Amino acid sequence: MDDSDIRDALRGITCPTVTPFDDGSIDQAALNDLLDHLQAGGIDAVFPCGTTGEFPSLAAEEHRRVVEATVDRADVPVVAGAAATSVEETVAAVDRAADAGADAAAIVAPYFTAANAPAGNRRFFESVLDQASLPVLLYNIPQCTGQRIEPETVAAVAEHERAIGIKDSSGDLAYFLSVLGKTPDEFLCLQGYDALLVPALRMGADGGINALSNVVPEVLREAFERADDERGRKLQAEAISPLFEACTTHGFAPATKTALTHRGVIPSDEVRPPLIAVDDDGSETIGDAVEATLDVAGR
Repeated sequence: MDDSDIRDALRGITCPTVTPFDDGSIDQAALNDLLDHLQAGGIDAVFPCGTTGEFPSLAAEEHRRVVEATVDRADVPVVAGAAATSVEETVAAVDRAADAGADAAAIVAPYFTAANAPAGNRRFFESVLDQASLPVLLYNIPQCTGQRIEPETVAAVAEHERAIGIKDSSGDLAYFLSVLGKTPDEFLCLQGYDALLVPALRMGADGGINALSNVVPEVLREAFERADDERGRKLQAEAISPLFEACTTHGFAPATKTALTHRGVIPSDEVRPPLIAVDDDGSETIGDAVEATLDVAGR
């Protein structure tokens, strides 16, 4: 698949998939069921081994297996998470994703050791991109990495032929609009914070990469298609945002898995340490929110 096909797919709704577990191991059957559910719901692309996919808890071989299994089952493009803290490890993760059949990879700013100046992150990204075997999506998630990718850094890196866009999960619309204004039209700006999906689309976002698309892909897809009219506003305000709020206090891998078990898509909400599963009260709250979302959406 060439870059233009990947860009076209990302101009829609991409799902950052959970990684289902069964007694500590990857549950292949549940992953297949999840991917079938997503494709039936109209998802345009999938993103395994991201934050919602618990990538820090996966060994390198498990990362490869999840990406390969996703590629084998999905009929849509696959953007594989390839986050790491060194250039060498990040390039290795991108290569592993390429060997498994992924169409693109997503990388983050190094975590734990933050850049001592914005030029450090530019140097990191460009070093990875120079060696990347796949098109690359930047992933801005400062609440997890401890630093944001400065808009000026994004603008500079956007000039690289291997850089195709950015997923912004910061929840900062002003930041998103700054990146949007500083990057070329062909550089994709994708909203990763579910509560800002429709507002960002109305302001020029190319698409969304949203955890809740695991649970209610049909609702996210319709919100994307109807973003500019009253239906899109209603879906955001009365369906997506309340469900997002119900999930945020529990962390998105545990909360998303709980919501998926409520819908009967996967059999278990098991997560790996250091995460813990949502408690009974939280599960009830999330289940009620899922039902309310489906009710508002008329599903």
